[in-house]
Amino acid sequence: MDTMLVPKWLKPLLSTPFFNECRIHADAARSECNMFCLDCNVDAFCFYCRSSKHKDHQVIQIRRSSYHDVVRVAEIQKMLDISGVQTYVINSARVLFLNERPQPKSGKAVPYICEICGRGLLDQVRFCSLGCKLVGIKRNGNASFVLDANNNEVSTMEEGMSRQQEEELREGSQQGMYPATPPTPPSNARRRKGIPHRAPFGP
Repeated sequence: MDTMLVPKWLKPLLSTPFFNECRIHADAARSECNMFCLDCNVDAFCFYCRSSKHKDHQVIQIRRSSYHDVVRVAEIQKMLDISGVQTYVINSARVLFLNERPQPKSGKAVPYICEICGRGLLDQVRFCSLGCKLVGIKRNGNASFVLDANNNEVSTMEEGMSRQQEEELREGSQQGMYPATPPTPPSNARRRKGIPHRAPFGP
């Protein structure tokens, strides 16, 4: 069941250390190892290694947010069913975290929590990261990383709708907070036409 629900490259991806300096291209400008090949399932590599060794392979790029590894939703959703995992917008891109992060101490109550690590979540989803979803699949078997063409199409549509609704709500709240400014009258609206003439005095 595990091999049916989880692709073989996912565990190596989640356990791979990223952002170390490439030993081969240490003197190059883009020598940090932030790439992972889904066909080779070995180690992280840099931009130059990709060009030379993984040219025709499936490769994803890992990014960093607050010292934690993230991957863009636009990239990973082509290979995995990421439903049930919390996503975030960072630097104008929607991303998700690879692994569980330490839970920050906060006295505020959160509406949703991760089923595995108890981390507070923004949306009504089950997991905070791909790693927690993997643990959830092993425990319960009621989730999957396997893409289904129909479900993926529906989830993409739903995500687009939720984003649109979120933008509409944000715009609506801004309109409520800041009333519309009345238009500025034309500069000549209050000017008199011609030279004013007084009525003549009586006798």
